[in-house]
Order: sequence, then structure tokens, then C-alpha cells
Amino acid sequence: MVFTGKTKNLGVIGYPIKHSLSPVIQNTAIQEAGIDYAYIAMPIAPEDLEKAVIGLKALNFTGFNVTIPHKVNIMQYLDEIDEMAKLIGAVNTVHIKDGKLYGYNTDAIGFINPLLKENVEIKDKTAVILGAGGACRAVVCGLIKQGIKNIILAVRNLAKAQLLANDFNDLVDIKVCDWHSEEFKQYLAQADLLVNTTPLGMEGNIDSKPPVDWESVKKSAFVYDIVYIPAETKFLQEAKEYGHKILNGERMLAEQGVAALHLWTDKDINVDIMVKTLHDYLNKNK
Repeated sequence: MVFTGKTKNLGVIGYPIKHSLSPVIQNTAIQEAGIDYAYIAMPIAPEDLEKAVIGLKALNFTGFNVTIPHKVNIMQYLDEIDEMAKLIGAVNTVHIKDGKLYGYNTDAIGFINPLLKENVEIKDKTAVILGAGGACRAVVCGLIKQGIKNIILAVRNLAKAQLLANDFNDLVDIKVCDWHSEEFKQYLAQADLLVNTTPLGMEGNIDSKPPVDWESVKKSAFVYDIVYIPAETKFLQEAKEYGHKILNGERMLAEQGVAALHLWTDKDINVDIMVKTLHDYLNKNK
């Protein structure tokens, strides 16, 4: 790839940011699409966020992704925010156009598209979601948009989860339960979709997992873990052993990246090249 004075700039901001795989997958997709853009990772400390946003605009960046810890704080510096991002309460993609900054969140579509491609039925179904952090909000929004009937948040911290549930009470039947309770087992028996949005099982914490009694989960339930390092968490390993169809977070990362790249370039992007690049990179760097 040759960069010139005409090359348009994209990137991702966060702190820390050296772990981000977005440059790996975005630049591969950019090259495959034959478009003149470059994507870089930029470490921005929280206290420097406002200055960074002003600087990126002054440098004529086309746009940038936003990751931890800036997804919420970035919103105060934007001119307009998409309805989905408002509902999620966070922005992960910024498009700079005609001197204005537009905020979006592609995490919901990133979560949903892999399910649709697996032909998982969502409309009028029941989902049990493990965890109630920032990632959970995007998952809930994506499911609501696809017509989910019931959502149960199974968590350790009931008060935190109830606050999240309250934000969506008008849009869906959403309940909260302690994942150590007998009630949780009853909800597991109803679940058509079981999703882990917690960091349990991810790299650095691989021996941990949510306390799921697999005997309580109906055999037809689809099991999804948004973690992608490792490729199979203990949670997914157990689900597979019990005969469930499973999915990890690799394709979610790729899908949200494709959605962002499409927002910036208005080009159709090959998500499969992103998925393959991510998968190959992770296997090579185990």
C-alpha cells in the first residue's frame, strides 16, 4: 500500500491502546477494497480527550473509533449523536464531515449481524444475558431492534443491573436476577439465546466462567460469548460439550469494524476478509 498526500486518515483512540487489533483488520479491509485510507492507533489519556478531538478535527481526519475509557466522555464533544448511540449511552465511532463531528455506535450491529448470519431466530424469543456492563447495553439494543420478546439480565450486582434495565423498560420485557439464585436456573430453561457479556474467561482470566448450570439450559439454546481471546472460553467449551451451537466475539469485532468503515467511506466492505485476518492474527500470536 502506497500512502500519498491524498491519503485520508482514520484511527482509533483509547488508553491504553497498544492491545487494539483494529489497525490490523481495518488496514487489511482498506487494502482489499482498494480505497486510499490509512488507519492508526492513538493513545489518548483521559485528561487529553478534548484536546485530541480538536486536534483530529484540525488534522482533517475522516473519522475515528473510540474505545475504553472514552466511549461515554467523547459524547460531550460531538455535534450530533445517532439515536442508537444515544440509546446505548456510548459512542464508538466518530465521523468528521463538513467540519462537524457525528457520533455513532456500531457495537449493536456488530453483535447482531453474526447471529443473523447463523440464522438464529431473535424475534419473539427469550434471551438471557450474563453481565450488565457497557457491552451489555449494546447487546440489549441490538436484540430490541430485532424484536426480542423477553430479556433477563443475570448478574452479581443486582442494583447496577436494575439501573440498566430501567432504561429499557418501555421498550422490552426486561428482568434482573442473581445468577446464583434458583430463579436463574428457571430463566435458563426458557432461554433461546444465552449471551456472556462479562470479561470472565478472557485472556488473563481464562479459568473463570459465569456459574451456568448447563443441565438447566434447553438443548436448542444458542450460546454466544463476546470474548474472542481465547477463541473458546471455558463458558463456550462447556456449552459445546452440552451440544449447543456456539459463537465467539471475533465476528462481532469484525462486523462493528465494517460498519464503521462503511460510515466513513460509504463503500461496501468485505467482512469476511476482516474475520479471516483477525482469526489468522490471533492464531499466529497465541
